[in-house]
Amino acid sequence: MPEHVIIIHRWTDRYADYAAYLDHAAHRVSYVTTERATRHLPAEQAAGVRIVDSTENVKAVREAIDTLVERVGPVTRIVALQETDLDLAADLRGEFDLPGQRAADLEPLRDKLLMARKLAAAGIAVPPTAAAPDRAAVAAFAARHGWPVLLKPRRGTASAGITRLDSADRLAACEIPRDGGMLVQSWLPDQVLHVDGVFTGDGLGAWRAARYLTTCLDFTSGTALASVEIDDPQLLARIEEITAATAGALFTGPSVFHLELFASERGALTVLEIGARPGGAEVPFVWREVHGIDLMAAAFAHQAGTDDRSAGSAPAPGAVAGWLLVPPTVPMPCRVRAHPPYEEGGAYAHVLPEVGALLTGGGYEHAGARFRFRGGSSAEVAAAVRRTMRGAVLDCTPVDPEGAPQLVVIGCGNPPYRGYALRTVSERARTALVQSADIDWQRRYVADRFRAADTADPAATTRAAAALLAAHPGPGAVLTWDEALLETTAEVARRLHLPHMSPEAVRRCRDKLTTRRLLAAAGVPSARFHHAHSGAQAQEAARELGLPVVVKPRALAGSIGVTLAADPGAVARAYAQAVSAAFPGLGALDGVIVEEYLSGPEISVDCAVADGAVRIVNVARKRLGFAPYFEETGHLVAPWRHEPWADETRTVVAEAHAVLGIRTGLTHTELRLTATGPRIVEVNGRLGGDFIPLLGTLATGVDPVAAAADLALGRTPDLTPARDRCAEVRFLYPEHDGTVRSLDVRAAAAEPGIAEAVPLAAPGTVLRLPPHGVVPRLAALLAVGATPEDCAAALDRARHAVRYSLTPLR
Repeated sequence: MPEHVIIIHRWTDRYADYAAYLDHAAHRVSYVTTERATRHLPAEQAAGVRIVDSTENVKAVREAIDTLVERVGPVTRIVALQETDLDLAADLRGEFDLPGQRAADLEPLRDKLLMARKLAAAGIAVPPTAAAPDRAAVAAFAARHGWPVLLKPRRGTASAGITRLDSADRLAACEIPRDGGMLVQSWLPDQVLHVDGVFTGDGLGAWRAARYLTTCLDFTSGTALASVEIDDPQLLARIEEITAATAGALFTGPSVFHLELFASERGALTVLEIGARPGGAEVPFVWREVHGIDLMAAAFAHQAGTDDRSAGSAPAPGAVAGWLLVPPTVPMPCRVRAHPPYEEGGAYAHVLPEVGALLTGGGYEHAGARFRFRGGSSAEVAAAVRRTMRGAVLDCTPVDPEGAPQLVVIGCGNPPYRGYALRTVSERARTALVQSADIDWQRRYVADRFRAADTADPAATTRAAAALLAAHPGPGAVLTWDEALLETTAEVARRLHLPHMSPEAVRRCRDKLTTRRLLAAAGVPSARFHHAHSGAQAQEAARELGLPVVVKPRALAGSIGVTLAADPGAVARAYAQAVSAAFPGLGALDGVIVEEYLSGPEISVDCAVADGAVRIVNVARKRLGFAPYFEETGHLVAPWRHEPWADETRTVVAEAHAVLGIRTGLTHTELRLTATGPRIVEVNGRLGGDFIPLLGTLATGVDPVAAAADLALGRTPDLTPARDRCAEVRFLYPEHDGTVRSLDVRAAAAEPGIAEAVPLAAPGTVLRLPPHGVVPRLAALLAVGATPEDCAAALDRARHAVRYSLTPLR
């Protein structure tokens, strides 16, 4: 039976290539990760992916692993390559009785006080180190060893939480946690070196030593951090000796390591600390790109029990690597105003945050601008690093998290359908707009906060959104309710580091074939389906599924091209209809979906999702017409929590969101209430259309548009209903294809119970009924009442009060 390997992953850049390390077809490989970190994971090859708010949330990670074990099978290996995740992985191996590093093995490599004691006992030089339970202990240590001293966490990482104390006065002003988690250590005024490589269990495998040009501690206070590999053979010989001794004293088996040393002016070497993981910052990249060795692959092999391909390898001879991290000019959170200048031919690679991006921290990966160097000698690389460092300024402006927010809407649709949404957003926050067309009716809501951009181009849209946020001192956000702009907006949010559903989750929703596959693999109730590339394949799929079937395009909207086919001939016609269908702004994907027809009433469920928690905002009963097509002719929002299907609907909708990786945003899920329970039709990563959010507001007092704005701004929306009544929209269609000559809804608007009567077709509009036209509606009538019957009666009266005339099409 293939192994089930669960990987705990948190990086957003390409630090590790798991698909290259383990055959995902031969083995079951699952991931526990964050929404931000899913970008480069081989999710389509994975047996399962569970998203948590943070891999440091032990409860959430354990629950995710329990779910993966239940759905995929017993876990046989647990892998975690990032230092902060090592402890949890070791604990989990103990709980599941799995091979690999356990907590006892890891303890002297994570607890720096225990590490110092073990190394000293082995005769290896370390700085004087002691526990720091309180100020008295620190004062006593300083009396013995002198000032300055370093106060640091026993289990810290990346120099986080380290304080240099130069005197008793500084100590008096310092708060020391009383949890026993701190140590005190003598400060050494020496150069700091780091050594990265592989310990085979018997000795050193591949390794390289480097010298910091600045210090990690200085980096925490705003100084650039740089490192250059050492090519001095005499120094390297001494480094090799102390490195081998250190690894031998602490490791219980093969491991990748990151060692930090002090080197005094007289050449003495002292161990600061060692970790059982690849080095951070750019170390894994320069090893892979300059030396041809993947330290992450080696670490993965040690934890997964596979062959270590680095065994016997050595770094490329004569190649020296270096790297540079440039922090922002102001403390985080901040917004990037300009990139650091750099000379061509200096760094061979660089990673720069987008202009306009919000920087909030999160380790070296998100610390600012990153540069990588290579050359033939330490002197050559050091000179290139210093040249870049002299002019490298990551110009940023402070962001006040408590300041007034600004929300950038990407595209906003036409006023009849979305004017109320833009109005609501503008009442919620200072609002700006990016769209392809020039500004028109929207100006009353956004004033001069507008940029025109090709919204099909994520880069152009990002530049426009960044320009609108550049001078704003408070939080920023982006939001769209346009189906055609979901992927663009998600990519803009990713580049600017703003809250939003991830681009990967958006694509999973947009491609209904991917949705179906993921839901089926996870056992979430949906429709049986086939992917067809010809009419003959569609007919074969229908025979297997059983007639009638639904034939639909993979990635359009508004039920365009969706047909119910009851016989083989109808299936062939439906296939032709689906492949020829089009929707403005949306491209077609290959083939069509043929799926079983789900018999039963159809509902839509709007949900607010924050940190993966799914809360239903409202439920609408869908009215359909123009069979065999699925034209949505109306929607009814009415009390639903008492319904027999309510609890199961909550569960199915939440499971679907988890499977699709939806962690943030306002969503619109469509389901059929079948005899076997609720089953998913599709999940959309946006507000519902067709006035459904407005119906929700009229019926319950909870405004889905306001909730969407709050989620985009990182706020918790208020979803407490103020009332529980009914609201319904009914769309008016012409009796036949035609050109609108006149339309008057004023009398309809005056009918009792009618909240709004909205004209949708101006004179001169050509309307073609399904399947030839796209939503060929004359008007929308919105009613409010205590019961569905009240709404229906008001809509009937209003329908007869609408006056219009058409010229038939020839």
